Amino acid sequence: MAVTEIEKTIRPRRAVQVAGRLGALRTALTAWLGRPLASFHLVLAVFALLTALGLVMVLSASVVVSFNTQGSGLYTVFKKQLLYVLVGSVLFWVGLRMPLPTIRALSPIGMMFGVIILVAVLTPLGAKVNGTRSWFVVGPVSFQPIEVCKLALALWGAHVLVVKRAVLHRYRHLLVPVLPVALLLFALVMLQPDLGGTITLGVVLIALLWFAGAPLRLFGALALGGLAGVALLAVGTQYRLDRVVSFLSPDDDLGGKNYQAVQAQLALADGGFFGRGLGQGSSKWNFLPNVHNDFIFALIGDELGLLGCGLVLALFAMVAVVGMRIATRNIDPWIRMVAATLTVWLVAQAAINIGYVVGLLPVTGITLPLISSGGTSVVVTMLVFGILGNCARHEPEAVSALRSQGPGRFGKLLHLPAPDPYQPPKKRKPVRPTAPPRGAEQRRRGTPERARQKASRGNPRIAKGGRR
Repeated sequence: MAVTEIEKTIRPRRAVQVAGRLGALRTALTAWLGRPLASFHLVLAVFALLTALGLVMVLSASVVVSFNTQGSGLYTVFKKQLLYVLVGSVLFWVGLRMPLPTIRALSPIGMMFGVIILVAVLTPLGAKVNGTRSWFVVGPVSFQPIEVCKLALALWGAHVLVVKRAVLHRYRHLLVPVLPVALLLFALVMLQPDLGGTITLGVVLIALLWFAGAPLRLFGALALGGLAGVALLAVGTQYRLDRVVSFLSPDDDLGGKNYQAVQAQLALADGGFFGRGLGQGSSKWNFLPNVHNDFIFALIGDELGLLGCGLVLALFAMVAVVGMRIATRNIDPWIRMVAATLTVWLVAQAAINIGYVVGLLPVTGITLPLISSGGTSVVVTMLVFGILGNCARHEPEAVSALRSQGPGRFGKLLHLPAPDPYQPPKKRKPVRPTAPPRGAEQRRRGTPERARQKASRGNPRIAKGGRR
């Protein structure tokens, strides 16, 4: 009885202690998130973790591919990935350091450049890889223009919609010129044909219109058009049609059309909770094609288990939270729209990749941002994170702290200038004064007869006709 009474006394105390510790942790976390540069530091942390995880997994996944296909060593693919990461790191710094008004001013030029390179890739200048003419290849270096076009559409589309925000309630101003330009991009990408690029480009367009406040019925029409385009691309080539058929009938032809999807799910299952260990996964030994690129999430589950997959999901969930936090805490409408659109793009691309690896979506060939092996995707994604970090430094509290207290530790390390405060656009003066309503001037001054009568009240000579 004594022992039972002691346990009854100790358990509530332990519960109170645990609750107190959780409360203290919650208070400390809330205080840290309330700091002026919390969003900027979170962007840096997520970016560094995703980049490091991507390099480690590409190194583990590409050893067998390098040995079998490259023939020049075990680390050929990894060395290329490391080179792309170095180039992307420079662009990340440029995106952090370049003033956002300059980026906004250059967005129309970037959009024009994107259209030009999409046209050029359809000419003999472009290289045909895996049945699609969507690459420029110069020696060992390859470049995919659709990645640049997605960023250009996000920056330029936000600029146009913000300039016309006072008249966006009219369909003519809401859709023109953003929708025609986007449809031109869709047409050029579908001519390649590139299903994954078309889907992610559509995500950027929908995000722009959503954050611009477009009516819901417009998204229904866009969804119907998007489904028609995806269906057209899916049946346009045999291997895409095989992917759709294998998704609709996952239990048929397990050694043929469904082989890749089945092997991805087996790799996830073999990893268990803790995984086989880094570098010990069996799926990369020619059991799972494109494991270092499209299906790297399956290798993460194979080698790092459910914990590794949970880490990836948590990092992209953090990208979503931080990106929307940056969008809501800014007062510049262009920064708000750009931060929200870029965030939706990154998170949606990761969700599509993870979705088809686990069998929830058909295979589309979309890479996992910053983790999959891929040159243009990695470089452009690192630039996107740099722009997000720049947007975080333009939060009003961050601007005040940086201008009053100095650039801070990371600002000194990266040589980042203090951002300028937000200046609302000046109201345009009319080109010529508005003509007054007809008769307003006479009502203000009165008729000549009324003016004469008013003046005659104080002047008797005028009352007598002006004669003495």
